Amino acid sequence: MANIYFLCTGNSARSQMAEAFGKKYLNQNWQVQSAGVESHGLNPLAVQVMNEAGMDISKQYSKLIDNSFLQSCRLIVTLCGDARDRCPMTPASIEKIHWDIIDPAQTLGSKAEKLAVFRQVRDDIENRMIKLSQNIGAVL
Repeated sequence: MANIYFLCTGNSARSQMAEAFGKKYLNQNWQVQSAGVESHGLNPLAVQVMNEAGMDISKQYSKLIDNSFLQSCRLIVTLCGDARDRCPMTPASIEKIHWDIIDPAQTLGSKAEKLAVFRQVRDDIENRMIKLSQNIGAVL
């Protein structure tokens, strides 16, 4: 079993979506988790747009980085510069990938405008996860 960790600042939206898509697209040989350098709570708009994609993340919750799990990972994927810069030190043997994805929770405007950005981020993460799942052997 190989561990993969999806990290962003608050573990409220991007990394939560990535965790769900990771569980969908990576095979059973991967233990998929997400966390943040801070814990901001699960964003209800993330839950809504994932439901639209047929995925229920409502039981997931915002978590801080677990250093034991982090150190046991084969792959760490950071979804923002803040997480990349603030992630605790890891051995050089752990592969790291950075996806620079905008924080949908920072979107200003109406609920419809915010949902549009959340959907864009959801689709971006899903597309990246599909590519990662197809190329995971080349990455590691």
